[in-house]
Amino acid sequence: MKRFISAIAGGVLCVLLGACSTTQVDRGAYIADTRYHAPSVDSRVRFLVMHYTQSGEARSLAVLTGDDVSVHYVVPDAPRIENGEPVVYQLVPETERAWHAGKSEWQGTTELNAASIGIENVNVGPIDTRQGRTWAPSPPAQVDAIVKLAQDIVTRYKIPPTRVVGHSDIAPQRKIDPGPAFPWRTLYDNGIGAWPDDATVAQHLAGRDPKSLVDVAALQQKLHRYGYEVATDGVLDDKTRKVIAAFQMHFRATDYAGNPDAQTDAIASALLDKYLP
Repeated sequence: MKRFISAIAGGVLCVLLGACSTTQVDRGAYIADTRYHAPSVDSRVRFLVMHYTQSGEARSLAVLTGDDVSVHYVVPDAPRIENGEPVVYQLVPETERAWHAGKSEWQGTTELNAASIGIENVNVGPIDTRQGRTWAPSPPAQVDAIVKLAQDIVTRYKIPPTRVVGHSDIAPQRKIDPGPAFPWRTLYDNGIGAWPDDATVAQHLAGRDPKSLVDVAALQQKLHRYGYEVATDGVLDDKTRKVIAAFQMHFRATDYAGNPDAQTDAIASALLDKYLP
């Protein structure tokens, strides 16, 4: 108590005398002098990872505030509006690591938990019926909140377009979220993430049948160069198919069967031309 009163008194006195130091921080057991600043620094945050929760809001918050997993932000499917703005949940400070990515890799960086901000979007994901699999869309109010949140994050941390990814991009052998119904194109139209130019895709397609098969090794090399963890041995095994499917869910949601077709190859080439020439 004496220390607290002394600190208050000292603070008042330094204001009255105009002798306050803005570079010294009293941390109890020592004082940190912050007048010097090293320019050789980098942000912890270099990637933005999108997910879906595969459950409703209440269940999602219960799981993500439990002991096993966590995430920085949760965007409700029906965000409440306060002062004309959508409300999202922040569960973990951006300066701290959340456990949302698991075993992962993107553009040569492993353990994405340590280098990313994770956004969980409340969405049930795939819905399997007798007629086949469908995917729950994101309601317009949720998309608006996702856009505003993501715009803020990529702007503050200067996250490049190719580093705004889905969980399925960084862990294609384990994950399929945020799924083919996620509004990647809408995010791109609002300055978030990557998207190929239609004219460049058509140029690389060069009149080929979009469904015609291409050289597997060449496609593997393009996907690896873009950021995916994938072999470049020319073998179309289950692992490679999952990587191709993840890429297709992100950039060609109408067909994500994992086939190494000409349209997929053209999209990959167009993205490399645009972002990683």
